[in-house]
Amino acid sequence: MIILGLTGSIGMGKSTAAAMFTRLGVPVHDSDASVHQLLGPNGAAVAAVAAAFPGVLDQPNNAIDRKKLGAMIFPDPTKKAVLEGILHPMVRQSQADFLHKNRALGVKIAVLDIPLLYETGAESRVDKVIVVTAPPHVQRQRVLARPTMTVDKFNAILAGQMPDADKCKRADYIVQTGLGRVHTMRSLKTIVRNLLQQGPSPHVHHP
Repeated sequence: MIILGLTGSIGMGKSTAAAMFTRLGVPVHDSDASVHQLLGPNGAAVAAVAAAFPGVLDQPNNAIDRKKLGAMIFPDPTKKAVLEGILHPMVRQSQADFLHKNRALGVKIAVLDIPLLYETGAESRVDKVIVVTAPPHVQRQRVLARPTMTVDKFNAILAGQMPDADKCKRADYIVQTGLGRVHTMRSLKTIVRNLLQQGPSPHVHHP
């Protein structure tokens, strides 16, 4: 099975690309969705996060209040590191379970959608990396159109991500999403077709 890592900075079209892979019949593991589940009602990370960050527990739902948690960790890198120390191993386990299940089903290609793929060293766990990208003005326009997004918040998020140019330099495939959905879909179809022709790469050790 070929494991594809999908990544890209905020507003570059990663969610759109992930949805297109699903439409092409390629299973996708969404790290962000996994985090939502872990912090959601009765999620596996609720107790540990509530203990590390007093005041963020939404007691009626036994879930983490993501707004309160965000306000607490956003300005403080040390708190962010504590949260990542709790969540990252759980997300990795969820990815490993997903890969194991799809390998057993005989799936040829599976995608791990990982926002901070390079920042967390996850490229060592995939065969190939796709980076989605778009011109800076398109990225800015997309992100600032989101509800509750501010320029300061956008700049702070960008500061915590590897620059787009560096990601593109390291990528196996670059997909331009600023040219419209048809172009993006065509690019992804080509990548899938090429990978299926090449077959799995023998050199990567998978969890």
